Amino acid sequence: MSVPSPDANALAHSERLRALIQEQVFAAGGALPFSRFMELALYAPGLGYYSAGATKFGAAGDFVTAPELGPLFAACIADALAPVLRQIGPQAVFLEVGGGSGAFAEVALKRLMALDALPDRYAILEPSADLRERQRERLQQHLSPLLFELVEWLDGPLQERWDGVLFANEVIDALPTPRFTLRDGEVMEEHVALDGEGRFVHGDRPADALLTAAVRHLERYLDTTFADGYRSELLPQLPYWLQAVIGGLDRGALLFVDYGYVRREYYAPERRDGTLRAFRRHQLTNDVLALPGLQDITASVDFTALAEAGTNAGFDFAGYASQANFLIGNGLEQRLAEAEAKARDEGALYRLRQEAKRLTLPGEMGERFQAMGFARDVEFGAAFLLGDMSWRL
Repeated sequence: MSVPSPDANALAHSERLRALIQEQVFAAGGALPFSRFMELALYAPGLGYYSAGATKFGAAGDFVTAPELGPLFAACIADALAPVLRQIGPQAVFLEVGGGSGAFAEVALKRLMALDALPDRYAILEPSADLRERQRERLQQHLSPLLFELVEWLDGPLQERWDGVLFANEVIDALPTPRFTLRDGEVMEEHVALDGEGRFVHGDRPADALLTAAVRHLERYLDTTFADGYRSELLPQLPYWLQAVIGGLDRGALLFVDYGYVRREYYAPERRDGTLRAFRRHQLTNDVLALPGLQDITASVDFTALAEAGTNAGFDFAGYASQANFLIGNGLEQRLAEAEAKARDEGALYRLRQEAKRLTLPGEMGERFQAMGFARDVEFGAAFLLGDMSWRL
């Protein structure tokens, strides 16, 4: 399928961001680490993909996340986290990292109220001012005043001591990631430079000590040596990001849903160019340097690295499952039956059944997406009893 060309306003927007990145390339001596390019392309204030005003989610955007499909995903997540919120009690905080369009918060709050497990606060950590405003408009329109009063938006992680749950759906895949390769056995880091006509091009420079050490750690873990020319992504900053986003959490649980692989699959010899890609208008492209600000850039998650980061942060590992098994194990069939009973017509029934299929079928989101949980001084209950894959890590 062909992707429609951007209109004149979109192209002008992209050119402003391109000029900003070019200035940074010059200031850095002719080349930026790819991770910095990705950070600017996605999050530059007012210009980056997630910071500007274009629609990102749903049929009118560039990709569809699970909460955008309908109510089933968020309702099942609420069912999984409600036992933790009840254990913590009336002071519990629900922290959602990256609120998307607000679709998840809308359904989750309504479901938690039905389960008598409402938190004291529902905090959304959202760096994009544009998305914050969209979330605020949606929730104010679709939530009762009682529920809307629970919602707040954060400028940064909660630094005060707090108890509760942290949930992040498709967040880690959008963290700006370094890219590494090997040349004559030396670890190199992918950079972005400019060609003679000012276009962005890939280039490699010797990696710093942190990235080099992280690559050597991978080789020891995998009991192998990466071949020259092998190229992939690596997030040595993941443990620091996780510690930062947790903030002052004392007692509670963490739940992440994202797409990715265990480490041995992520860094398989045949995956010689990593997992980096871009999306625009629901089409995948490998040209991640094109049209900055107009396409999403993403890389899959190393779930082994996430397990290490969570346990090293002082949490007990709670489980790891495919999205399909996690949702089924947390009430998907019941939630679907309830929603079908309320459906107004055959069209609504069809959409609900299609939603359930997309969430669970192996060829859709069911196997490509996985859930991983951590807990500290609480019990996750039965959330990961169905199809736990911890043995694969």
